[in-house]
Amino acid sequence: MGKKIATVITDLFEDSEYTDPAKEFEDAGHEVVTIGAKKGDTVIGKQKNAKVAIEYGIDDADPNDFDALFIPGGFSPDQLRADDRFVKFAKHFMDEKKPVFAICHGPQLLITAKTLEGRDATGYKSIQVDMEYAGAKVRDEEVVVCQNQLVTSRQPDDIPAFTRESLNVLK
Repeated sequence: MGKKIATVITDLFEDSEYTDPAKEFEDAGHEVVTIGAKKGDTVIGKQKNAKVAIEYGIDDADPNDFDALFIPGGFSPDQLRADDRFVKFAKHFMDEKKPVFAICHGPQLLITAKTLEGRDATGYKSIQVDMEYAGAKVRDEEVVVCQNQLVTSRQPDDIPAFTRESLNVLK
């Protein structure tokens, strides 16, 4: 049976880091649900190739209704981490040991949620030191899977490995 994947996203996300995994998740029978500041908004990727309709406003999204969390990269996670509602939402998935898929700058939201301590992870080169300060054991690899729950990758080139391992965790 397919899983329901909460996707937290706002403007200036990295287009392919949302569109490619989302398509693969859906092709595998999972439901990808977008969550942003306000239901009905349209957010635009930083390459301007992808436009995404927001299905749930963060105030109406209950993390208990979802099986996994997907955090695409770009500038989106840095904006979301400034909003305590998104931080609390992401923290729920880490605390409950539900699958979390964060690529590129995605782990920034997990840094702010203070949920990376002792975890094996990776992220975009410029945030790896921030992840270390947050207590993560950072590995410079295309994909890092921690405790069959947290899947992280560094950049768009890593999308195939990121998607493959995320789908494995969902099995």
